[in-house]
Amino acid sequence: MPKYSSVTQVAHAPAQMFALVADVERYPEFLPMCEALTVRSRREGDGITVLTADMTVGYKALRETFTSQVTLRPAENRIDVKYLEGPFRYLENRWDFEPTAGGGTDIRFFIDYEFKSRILGALMGSMFDRAFRMFADAFKRRADTIYGFSQSLKA
Repeated sequence: MPKYSSVTQVAHAPAQMFALVADVERYPEFLPMCEALTVRSRREGDGITVLTADMTVGYKALRETFTSQVTLRPAENRIDVKYLEGPFRYLENRWDFEPTAGGGTDIRFFIDYEFKSRILGALMGSMFDRAFRMFADAFKRRADTIYGFSQSLKA
């Protein structure tokens, strides 16, 4: 039942950060331990996009693939991820992008998950914990690459 949450402030606009996180197909290019990501389906309507995606994560000889439903809510600057199938008992992930007074964004990241197998949890749990702690920095670096370098406002 590991949970992780963080708030990271960046100098980029909420819409830019939302677009960057919503571009899930690009994750293997920059996200730690993300080896592959395939979008199975994409549905749009009422200002919301719902993706079904397979993500393969790995570290050394360990590899796992899981399927999630990703709901993109641009009007709310929010992304919700719901686990569908794979090695977890459950996984819930949420991103919120809140504007700051200086024109930047507070990125709020939350994840709660549990592996089905205690053995797999013991093997991969520390890897996942480390990866989640590196996510904010990976997205911050990606934003600087895509939108131009900016000073981090707060780590």
